[in-house]
Amino acid sequence: MNTWLRRTALYSVGLVGVMVAYALAYDYGMTAFETEPVTRLHSLQVVVETFTTTGYGSDSPWLSPEMNVLVILMDLTGVVLIFLALPVFVFPLLQDALSTTVPTSVEELSDHVVICGYNARTDTLIDEMSSWDVEYVVVEPNRARATDLYEDGYSVILADPDSIEGLEAARVADARAVVADLSDEVDTSIVLTAKEIAEDVRVVSVVEEPDRATYHELAGADEVLSPRSLLGESLARKVTTAVSTELGDAIELGEDFDVVELPVRRGSDLVGTTLAESGLRERAGVNVIGAWFEGEFESPPDPNAVLDGGTVLLVTGRESQLERLKELTLGDVRTFGTGKTVVVGYGEVGRRVTDALDSDGLPNTVVDRRDAEGVDVVGDATDPGTLERADLSDANSVVLALPDDTTAEFATLVVRDLAPTVEVIARAEETEAVKKMYRAGADYVLSLAAITGRMAASAVLEDEDVLSLDSQVDVVRTRAPKLAGKTLAEADVRARTGCTVVAVERDGEVVTDLGPEFRIRRGDGVIVAGTDEGVNRFTELLG
Repeated sequence: MNTWLRRTALYSVGLVGVMVAYALAYDYGMTAFETEPVTRLHSLQVVVETFTTTGYGSDSPWLSPEMNVLVILMDLTGVVLIFLALPVFVFPLLQDALSTTVPTSVEELSDHVVICGYNARTDTLIDEMSSWDVEYVVVEPNRARATDLYEDGYSVILADPDSIEGLEAARVADARAVVADLSDEVDTSIVLTAKEIAEDVRVVSVVEEPDRATYHELAGADEVLSPRSLLGESLARKVTTAVSTELGDAIELGEDFDVVELPVRRGSDLVGTTLAESGLRERAGVNVIGAWFEGEFESPPDPNAVLDGGTVLLVTGRESQLERLKELTLGDVRTFGTGKTVVVGYGEVGRRVTDALDSDGLPNTVVDRRDAEGVDVVGDATDPGTLERADLSDANSVVLALPDDTTAEFATLVVRDLAPTVEVIARAEETEAVKKMYRAGADYVLSLAAITGRMAASAVLEDEDVLSLDSQVDVVRTRAPKLAGKTLAEADVRARTGCTVVAVERDGEVVTDLGPEFRIRRGDGVIVAGTDEGVNRFTELLG
């Protein structure tokens, strides 16, 4: 029996009981105080008339004060019961009639991705699916959240993602993959259920604690993702490239020709100049194909965009050219290899950062609220005194590996106030916090939600060629027959698709010296870089 039926039954029983009690009292009162006996049926009629405000028949007026008090009580009780009937009967019926009905199953859907549950990380995954024209369905057990998602245009069903009925309703047997990202315990149940329904379906599971990955594998997960580990390694990588003249991770497109991302540091002479004024192509010979400005990726970037500390450039060039650009982005004020890194927060992400720094021989000081092995300074990261005890003034970089975005934003303000020139590299839990952290003064921010979504999308799609899972750029080798016979200037690829042709494969060789007059031949392979949406537009228009 559902809640509405149970409330209705209780209300009805109570109403009948009250009416019978008043009918008996009225019958007694008319005999005892008015000396005008009436039948019990007549007494019940009077009670009904009183409760429904339809009148009192021929019995009024009553001469005795006892009967007048009784009638007054009946009047008040009737009004109260009428108002009680509104939330019991009327409001639920109106709510059901006016509320959105979320579907509980999908029909005629195949080769889709079943996403079990919705959280802050799901949006990035959905964006990835949509950009590659892959259909999806979210299986959400919470009715209110499912309703909100449905009204916002998401493909969602109201069902339990770790039940056979729920996954069958999502047509998991016809799906290309299942993504489980609710909690470590629930995810294993989802994996077991999905494999019970369809042994061959690909199941990707996300773990909060890396040491629990084994249990997900035992449950049958095809791939287990640990985004917090990757986040820590990525944050550490930003530190190590900041104190070294060596290039970081790059995609090799041809012999001695790479795609790499390089952050502009606060001490660089490039800070304050526009992309056009910087003259990077003339000074370093590189081609800027994209850039992050306060967490927003632009490809191609606006020539009038102003570079600042924290701008990240996505460039192509030969190793010697990229090394010259690296020197320009670092500037002369930083002394390579000196200074230390203050790591704030010693959870899974913070431990990964310190492990990477230790392996590279870089000195570091760990700050955390709780005293534990590996923690050097115990205290609140938002307290200036705590950071001063960590010798912040002597640090080159600060890594804020805090799990709470609000605390991380405040800590960024404190760090920037105490050490205006220090490099601030921060972790954000949700994508929405990234812009606020940049506004607070962070130089580089990585979002756990974005990294999780990218990891899941890469595991599901399998054929995606991604520069790095903490970036938003794809480098794709493809063919573009519609470009045959045209120069790059005539094709106007950037304006039409937002992608950049960075190299051409011709007769077994990779040609990287591409000017506006370079003409594409039939049979040429092209290597393009851009966002997911840009690559899709390139394929649709020119493929």
